[in-house]
Amino acid sequence: QTVLQGIILLPPRVICIAVLVLLAWLFASIATFWHPGKGSVPLKGWRRRMIQTTLSCLTHTLFFIMGFQVKVKGKVASLLEAPIFVAAPHSSFFDAIISALTGMPSIVTRAENLSAPIFGTILSSLQPVAVSRQDPDSRKNTVAEITKRALSRGQWPQVM
Repeated sequence: QTVLQGIILLPPRVICIAVLVLLAWLFASIATFWHPGKGSVPLKGWRRRMIQTTLSCLTHTLFFIMGFQVKVKGKVASLLEAPIFVAAPHSSFFDAIISALTGMPSIVTRAENLSAPIFGTILSSLQPVAVSRQDPDSRKNTVAEITKRALSRGQWPQVM
């Protein structure tokens, strides 16, 4: 019975996941198209709202299709209450669930992740803090960037 359900449910789920990822890529591309600064200037106005609403909704839908249903207990801290949002252990795709539930904050990621096809564009739209493994000053630069964003009084999204 489990094998039969897997055979029946797997193809539609894979197709839906592919469509949702391509939609996320499309919205991320539109929001970052001709944006001045490419990561050094925060997204504002319609670009920021578009990323927060559409990517959050698409990510919720994606995880629902994959079989995850997450219920939030309590209230998610606002940007002004908590400019830095810490999630642990920060080693799995569950970080994406937390990201969707908190309104698509900026993340700290390896610089190499930004060059991945499709997912690199989606990550870039979240305005991540990129960490370079080859740069010896990368740790100091990352701390400085996170501090700058945390002290920006709402101009940058939360940093996770």
